[in-house]
Amino acid sequence: MPKATTTFAWSGANRKGQTVKGEISAVSVLEAKNLLRRQGVSAKKVKKLAKPFFGGQKIKPVDISIISRQIATMLSAGVTLIQTIDMIATGHNNPNMRKMLGEIGGEVKAGNPFSTALRKHPDQFDDLYCDLVSTGEQSGALETIYDRIATYKEKAEALKSKIKKAMFYPVAVIVVAFIVTTILLIFVVPQFEEIFSSFGAELPAFTQFVLAISRFLQDYGLFVAAGLVVAGILFSKTYKKSKRLRDSLDSKMLKIPVIGEILKKASVARFSRTLATTFAAGVPLIGALDSAAGASGNAVFRDAILFVKKEVAGGTQMNTAMRATAVFPDMVTQMVAIGEEAGAVDDMLSKIATIYEAEVDDMVDGLTSLLEPMIMAVLGVVIGGLIVAMYLPIFEMGNVV
Repeated sequence: MPKATTTFAWSGANRKGQTVKGEISAVSVLEAKNLLRRQGVSAKKVKKLAKPFFGGQKIKPVDISIISRQIATMLSAGVTLIQTIDMIATGHNNPNMRKMLGEIGGEVKAGNPFSTALRKHPDQFDDLYCDLVSTGEQSGALETIYDRIATYKEKAEALKSKIKKAMFYPVAVIVVAFIVTTILLIFVVPQFEEIFSSFGAELPAFTQFVLAISRFLQDYGLFVAAGLVVAGILFSKTYKKSKRLRDSLDSKMLKIPVIGEILKKASVARFSRTLATTFAAGVPLIGALDSAAGASGNAVFRDAILFVKKEVAGGTQMNTAMRATAVFPDMVTQMVAIGEEAGAVDDMLSKIATIYEAEVDDMVDGLTSLLEPMIMAVLGVVIGGLIVAMYLPIFEMGNVV
């Protein structure tokens, strides 16, 4: 088994005598110096790169998408796999990515299959990714498969970004509104209460209601905040451990007006894109359906796809099994039926994915446009209500005078 590589920081002089510095992955200091010498660098100082206090930059799914496209481009240009990995590792600005690519490169140099090296990093490369790479290695068409992998990852990340965009805006505005309202109730309203105490008259019911909320937050606000934090932590832990809770929430999310429709279309797009990519890569349909079930992103669609897999394994046509689930739209089942008759299921699935990805994009834009005036109206009512509650006694006193 090859030794794990380490990232070293170095400084020295190149062939022209110019001072240069950088980082390099190697098993030892000696190997690092030898690698630099081959590159025409006379190393004066080579030391192990200190790990950042918080573990450095994380490797994100978008990073994997980018390097997948880089690998696909370099392989199609005739660059060897080992050279490709080394070039990407050297040029990457994330130390964790450089380290991971260095380890993968070391495995490949030792004669291990590329897919086997990737499987040692399951957090970054899932089973679907590794299975596709393995298929490409076995068929001798790794560059073609990698182009499909890169396209799949790019489409998946774009779809994920659209869903986050749909969720982020309303949540961010609600959080800001909650913070502003809390600050007003805790710090501003009490100042008015001191003024009202000198009036010697009964305050309007609405003003009394706001003052009661203000006193409650002043007395018990910290306990409420602590309770919410604890509840959030407990829910997060339970959500991770309980498959039943996750499945239940997935089902309920699909019933939310507008957002549920976006999630349904996103799941159809993920299913179609994944199945098209795996099926076109030569993965048997049963295995491809397994991958599509895992990538669908929703328990309702996952269970439906697993049902389709079971029916297809028993000899049923895929479009018939899909129609029996009552989950997939009629247009999708009809297009799959046409694809099965024409012997071009992968092409038809790719078209379905493109259609639904575009629909998700349009719906997200429409949702944002719809929510903006609604959120502004809610903010106006909340903040305006507080202001009216505070000034109502003053107005009434002015009328009496």
